[in-house]
Amino acid sequence: MDTAKINIQVNFQQIAEAVKQLTPKEKLKLNELLWNENTPIPVEHQQLVMSRVKDASENPESMLDWDEVSSRLA
Repeated sequence: MDTAKINIQVNFQQIAEAVKQLTPKEKLKLNELLWNENTPIPVEHQQLVMSRVKDASENPESMLDWDEVSSRLA
């Protein structure tokens, strides 16, 4: 099969408008493509999460209850 390389410059709004025209099934496929489980997580992000988990384990009293925080924000 022959392939062609196409480089088209579009802005975010144009992409959003194109996505709006997709069927629900096509939108789900696009979502799966964008958020597949093979997306690498940067090491820096992994380290940050692990640091926060460690802090939460070592200092549980410093953690806030989500329901309480959520009610304050409402």
